[in-house]
Amino acid sequence: MSNFWDYSNWGTINIVAVLLLSLIVATILKNLIPILHKSLIPTSVLGGFILLIIAGIYKTVTGQFFFDTAFFNGQGTAVLETITYHALALGFTASALKTSKNKMNKQRTMEIFDSGVTTVATYLVQAILGMGITMIAAALIIDNFFPAAGILVPFGFGQGSGQAMNFGGIFEADFGFNGGKSFGLTIAALGFLSAAFGGVIHLNILKKRGVVTAFDTSSSIEKVTAEEIEEANEIPMQGSMDKMTVQVGFICGTYLLAYAMMFVLGILVPGFKSTIYGFNFILGVLAAVMVKAVLNLLNKKSIVKRGYLNNFLLTRCSNFFFDIMIVAGIAAIRLSVLEKYWGIMLVLGVVAAFATYFYVRFVSKKLFPAYVEEQFLAMYGMLTGTASTGVILLREIDANFDTPAADNLVYQTFPAIAFGFPMMLLATFAPKNPVVCLIILIAFFAVMNIILFRRQIFKRKKKA
Repeated sequence: MSNFWDYSNWGTINIVAVLLLSLIVATILKNLIPILHKSLIPTSVLGGFILLIIAGIYKTVTGQFFFDTAFFNGQGTAVLETITYHALALGFTASALKTSKNKMNKQRTMEIFDSGVTTVATYLVQAILGMGITMIAAALIIDNFFPAAGILVPFGFGQGSGQAMNFGGIFEADFGFNGGKSFGLTIAALGFLSAAFGGVIHLNILKKRGVVTAFDTSSSIEKVTAEEIEEANEIPMQGSMDKMTVQVGFICGTYLLAYAMMFVLGILVPGFKSTIYGFNFILGVLAAVMVKAVLNLLNKKSIVKRGYLNNFLLTRCSNFFFDIMIVAGIAAIRLSVLEKYWGIMLVLGVVAAFATYFYVRFVSKKLFPAYVEEQFLAMYGMLTGTASTGVILLREIDANFDTPAADNLVYQTFPAIAFGFPMMLLATFAPKNPVVCLIILIAFFAVMNIILFRRQIFKRKKKA
């Protein structure tokens, strides 16, 4: 019989409460401290660092891991990693369930496609440089270092803490990379810092040049109309079941379908079970597309006559999951297992930040001349943090989303997944043969750039 006063019944609740409280404290600090307010550092990142500092102090004083104490049922770190893993996929699933009302023309389709290819090409830049650095470090500097660790850079910078932890966990479990999860999570944290402070530096440059008259995070307050909250022919906000409950039900039901797909694939291809479950967010998106297709068919047949999915509430859900993912991911970092790696991680973080900045800047100037700065800030923010980080930076110069940059950020996911999937598979090969993997990454990067700059390359040949 379970005793409700036992920590085993409170451990997970205590962890969730501490995560949410850290977000509230971070919000208060951002409003009170001017330098934090102007830094554009996401609240979830700040909340994660608050918990990381508290855990570090507690470890120094007591010798115990803060989240592995009895208050958290002795397994808080494992719960944090589980939250990070599932929150990533749930956030993507919620986003993918949203319906699009925008009509696409040839120009917009091409720009979205180019945005997706840019995303994958930037992943490859990060992976090539990361792999090069860690291979040199393993050969010449750090004894018994994991040479393929650098391939975690695009997962940490380009995809956030969830995927960085997923692949770090695969390297830790299957290839013996001690501290792989914490390594990936730390790279992701450095990416968020690059997004926040790099974005502010760039905005200040634009301000001095007169491109931006002024910027302030207060300008990014979202103004929502009644039409955006609830569209015609939707179920009521408060009917027999609250509309938010309906959204959560669809998200969880869709994720359950994704789990069923992973379960079947794991049986069919047992040798790739770790990789399959590491792609939970991709299968979540695929399951969401299937659910939307079924709902659309039922609507056309008039079997279902009301709209059940609400874009406004689904956005709120996805933002909640991503906030929880980030704060839990940073809090789950175990600094003690990374003592030997701080130097190499800082090098990786600095190199990746500069490489991402200059490559995305170059592409934005060449391919998006009508809205260079908007496209650059949105893509740079996303490729060093998450899509929400890109939106935060974009709002400082395009508060009403008058340019297509925000739409590019949303819809580029589909071409990015299509082109990026081979690189994810390649990541599991990297520990087996880092040199061959690096050569393939370089060749893949060349192909992506030919696709990306196809109009400039082939137009030049035609003229010649």
